[in-house]
Amino acid sequence: MLLLSSCGKKAAGVPEVFRAKFITSKGDFVVEATRAWSPRGVDRFHELLRRGYFDEGRFFRVVPGFIAQFGVHRDYETHRIWREFFIGDDPRKESNMRGTLAFAQSEQRTRATEIFINLADNTALDEQDFVPFARVIEGMDVVDRLYSGYGEMRPQGKYIDPGRVEQGANAYLVPRFPMMDYIRRTEILK
Repeated sequence: MLLLSSCGKKAAGVPEVFRAKFITSKGDFVVEATRAWSPRGVDRFHELLRRGYFDEGRFFRVVPGFIAQFGVHRDYETHRIWREFFIGDDPRKESNMRGTLAFAQSEQRTRATEIFINLADNTALDEQDFVPFARVIEGMDVVDRLYSGYGEMRPQGKYIDPGRVEQGANAYLVPRFPMMDYIRRTEILK
C-alpha cells in the first residue's frame, strides 16, 4: 500500500473526498481532503491517517499569520523511514488560502509526511509549488490558538533546531518545548 500512494495510481479505498478529525491538546478541528486538488497528496494523507502516523505528533512550527506545521512522527525511527518515501508532485489546482493544508517540501519530489496549515492567505507559496490538498472546515479557531510562543525555526527563529526536530522527533521536542500543542489522535470520519 505504501508504494501505491507514490506511483500516481489511486490507492485502494481512498474516497474522492473525505473528512478527518484532529483531536489536539488545544481542541478539535476537521479537515476535508479532495483528491481532485492533489491525488498523490490526498492518497498519502489518507495512508498516514489510517496508520495513526500523526498521533502524538507536535505542531513544531507555528508562525502567526503564516503557517502551523506538523508531520514528524513521535518516534524518530518511524519518521526516518517514512521521510524517505517521497510522493510525486501534483500540479497545483487550488491556492494556498487560509485554512488549506499542503505538504512541506524543500524542492520538487520531496513531499513525504510534513504538512502545514495556512493561517493566512499565502498566495506567495503558490509560486513555490506548494500544492493544497485539503482545507479546515470546522475548528479553524482551534488552529489559530495553537501555541506559537516558540515561533519560527532556526536560523530565522531562536529556539527550535530543524535538524534536531528531524533527528529527534518527540525525544527532542517534548522535554525542551513543553508548551507546544500536539495531536492526541486522528480519525477518518464516516
